[in-house]
Amino acid sequence: MTLSDPILIRVFKKEAELEVWKRDGSGQYTLLKTYPVCRWSGQLGPKMQEGDRQRPEGFYTVRAGQMNPNSACYLSFDLGFPNELDGALGRTGSALMIHGACSSSGCFAMTDDGAAELFALAREAIRGGQEGFPVQSFPFRMTPENLTEHRASRHIAFWRNLKEGSDHFETTRRPPKVASCGRRYVFNAGPNDPGARFGAGAACPPYTVEAGAAMMVAAKQASDERRVREIVVSGKAAVSYTYLDGSMHPSFQEILRRAGPTRLQALTSGPVEVSRPETALAEPKVTPAGPAPAWASGTVQNDGT
Repeated sequence: MTLSDPILIRVFKKEAELEVWKRDGSGQYTLLKTYPVCRWSGQLGPKMQEGDRQRPEGFYTVRAGQMNPNSACYLSFDLGFPNELDGALGRTGSALMIHGACSSSGCFAMTDDGAAELFALAREAIRGGQEGFPVQSFPFRMTPENLTEHRASRHIAFWRNLKEGSDHFETTRRPPKVASCGRRYVFNAGPNDPGARFGAGAACPPYTVEAGAAMMVAAKQASDERRVREIVVSGKAAVSYTYLDGSMHPSFQEILRRAGPTRLQALTSGPVEVSRPETALAEPKVTPAGPAPAWASGTVQNDGT
């Protein structure tokens, strides 16, 4: 790798972790570093409307104009929410960012050291010619275990769609080409008719997925579906997670628990206080979620909610 090679960012809310991937000499992407997230707010699930304290879930692109070196939260870059699909689904919100400090009302807060490294990596990739770097934002790591545990959520169809994009990246180690139609994302796809166009709110035209990616993704999905069925047959219950207001990485919880918000705020250079520290320490309430949709059979339809 060189300093100016392109990057890709993946964020996982439940685990409070952010990954930076960087393109290597083979043209594929390799995990460079995993960062702990100091604060995220809200619940698992996509952002629906302005002021709901949710952070976006989906596929975004950050370009030079979205980077702010003069942020009130030290350094930041705007995810570009709402994207085309968010707009088609009626989702609203603004200024959803990854930034420094340890305060969130719909953003990912990284402390200043984390934000500085991320900003520098992004700056050098853009200077090196990357027009915009992808950010993939997920509710949790898209494993069969996590998806099965949350299979009764009203968001499960949307999360299954996010998993498709995650599978494309994990199998090819290349950022997937992202489009949207029929109120869902499509990946590495091209319409059969050269004149046809994808549109987030319109029905999907007949399309094909790049052959190499399609084969690898299909194999992974078949393996994951088998694992899902094994978990369901084992009797593992579907559950629901309810947070008081988001959480933070366990390493920051330990600092907060032992030394309080003053010590945690000392990791930042500005006056922004740690947001709702008492809720960041609270464990989510985990309750049985009742009868689950037929997730493993693939019959759940994506209604965008």
